[in-house]
Amino acid sequence: MEHKEISKAVLKRLPGYLSYLRDVPQSAGPYISATALANALGMGEVQVRKDLATVSDGGRPKIGYLRSALIDDIEQFLGYDNTTDAVLIGAGKLGQALLGYRGFESYGLNILAAFDIAPPLRRSEGSKPILPMEELAGFCHSRKILMGIITVPAEQAQGVCNQLIAAGIKAIWNFAPTHLEAPEHILVQNENMATSLALLSMHLRAQIKGNTE
Repeated sequence: MEHKEISKAVLKRLPGYLSYLRDVPQSAGPYISATALANALGMGEVQVRKDLATVSDGGRPKIGYLRSALIDDIEQFLGYDNTTDAVLIGAGKLGQALLGYRGFESYGLNILAAFDIAPPLRRSEGSKPILPMEELAGFCHSRKILMGIITVPAEQAQGVCNQLIAAGIKAIWNFAPTHLEAPEHILVQNENMATSLALLSMHLRAQIKGNTE
């Protein structure tokens, strides 16, 4: 199908649909309705129907979507069927955890290497390379890498961002707790753990307050 223009809000919801669809047991049958999907995710049925209509024309009245086909449609729309090579900057505990996480492969992300100002001298056999920052530009240019992941301390993040842009990176996944300045044609996606923790804490306080009233 010809995909329609899609907002960032819809784009952020699609991975949630995909994750749920992948986890539905085979015993549930081959089809799923927008109503069932909305109920499972605690969302509005109208919103779910609109979201799915932007990426798939496979829905059928009173039948729903063939789940496997809907998964394929969402994966293709998000680009998960095409592997995106990336580099990671900052080989601390968080960086090494992300570097070793195999789950990214299911979402079309392949971290080729990490870079650090002080790369370790020894690595476990089979692990991905952790290279000195001096090799970043050459590595990215030679492999035409367009995505970079930042896991350095906040005070170092802007400098790293600048280095990635100079190396040809067009999209940055930022785990550093700071705002990054980048040209308009560079997409910066911030993974703000402080914001997520604040939302979780507020939810817990509301639940506790409700239980004591």
